[in-house]
Amino acid sequence: MAKQKSSFFCQNCGAQSGKWIGKCPSCNEWNTYVEEIIHKETKNDRLQLFSKNKNDKKTANKSILLQDVGLQNYPRIAVPGKELTRVLGGGIVPGSLVLFGGEPGIGKSTLMLQLALRLKNLKILYVSGEESEQQIKMRAERIGVTTEMCFILQETNTQNIFQQIGEIEPQLVIIDSIQTLHTAYVESSPGSVSQVRECAAEFLRFAKETNVPVFMIGHITKEGSLAGPKILEHMVDTVLQFEGDRNHIYRLLRATKNRFGNTNEMGIYEMSGDGLREVTNPSEILITNRENATSGVTISATMEGNRPMLIETQALVSTAAYGTPQRSSNGFDLRRLSMLLAVLEKRCGFNLAAKDVFINIAGGIKVEDPGIDLALVCAILSSNEDLPILQNTCFAAEVGLTGEIRPVNRIEQRISEAEKLGFEKIFISTHNLKGLQIKNFKIKIIAVSKIEAVFSNLFE
Repeated sequence: MAKQKSSFFCQNCGAQSGKWIGKCPSCNEWNTYVEEIIHKETKNDRLQLFSKNKNDKKTANKSILLQDVGLQNYPRIAVPGKELTRVLGGGIVPGSLVLFGGEPGIGKSTLMLQLALRLKNLKILYVSGEESEQQIKMRAERIGVTTEMCFILQETNTQNIFQQIGEIEPQLVIIDSIQTLHTAYVESSPGSVSQVRECAAEFLRFAKETNVPVFMIGHITKEGSLAGPKILEHMVDTVLQFEGDRNHIYRLLRATKNRFGNTNEMGIYEMSGDGLREVTNPSEILITNRENATSGVTISATMEGNRPMLIETQALVSTAAYGTPQRSSNGFDLRRLSMLLAVLEKRCGFNLAAKDVFINIAGGIKVEDPGIDLALVCAILSSNEDLPILQNTCFAAEVGLTGEIRPVNRIEQRISEAEKLGFEKIFISTHNLKGLQIKNFKIKIIAVSKIEAVFSNLFE
């Protein structure tokens, strides 16, 4: 029997130490080191679970010139639905390892089960370490999709999982979740840093050696980051984040890391009683239909990756009741809001220092695009003066520190989206007019260079 060896791991960042220390030198957190027993495997300990011939011996790799490397074109696996396809970059890459994280109850297991049931032509193994077969069956019946190619396995030991994989030979493996698995080569509890790291490394080797894609569901911490060591995100090919507010029915799917596609794409889902439904036109759900114009409400044309969207920005400006003015923002960076208020105070002469300012992005989404600056500024002034802005007007421009209106990218797509939804006016920067074919649009394009020009046009 191999000699046992213990080591200390930081439960926050995964750093390893030979002895216990109070403060982690890597992440500067206190009292996060926990002792874990590690079993060092010998040559005959680990079976070659990924090879059909157990007696095969893997030889060491040799260096090769880059120009001599041959390319093998593996077509991506088509995914049912446009949202997940867009976020993954065009489909599932064979042999890829995807980490799928999100808050408890957000819909991670539901989305992965829907994926397993709707891939009709693939043999899929769904491994669950949290739910029984009966619970998964109940969710599948609620979703209302059936298939004869989806196998369910309720197991947490990775050696047993790979044994079932060798018998079934699936074309896609889904793990729910990586924190519940444990391997016999690390003698610590499931969910610990060493267990998560070793289990993920085993599935990484399996995916690369067999060319079978693997989806791993991961838990997140109270800070919103993926639980386990940070090296887990470095090991995988793609990291997907499922976001949403429990008070809203919409869920946002983003890729924070993608070796095979763009990380700026976003997918939108609607949570319903029979599963997650894709939202093909998010602009219609993010804009409130009002009969009468209301002060403090503007529409902005923003971009999420290559996808144009129109969102509703709401502002409320009132007299500070407690002496110290409040600044609150929901879905928008609070520091950027303070910068925009300082620009209005310094460059435009509006007295907002003694007033409370509250900002909200309708729909419960978070926007980082600076192209909504102009819409946000106009919403603030509309609420401050209690003058509504016409509902057929939208904005697409960034505001600089000097009060200038700066250009934004993909202006043609923003204008086309506003025109498609029936808007009659759109305010853009004069710098965006270069190369823009205005005659191709029916919407009225108003180009401005200073904030004062926008205000005189809106509130004349």
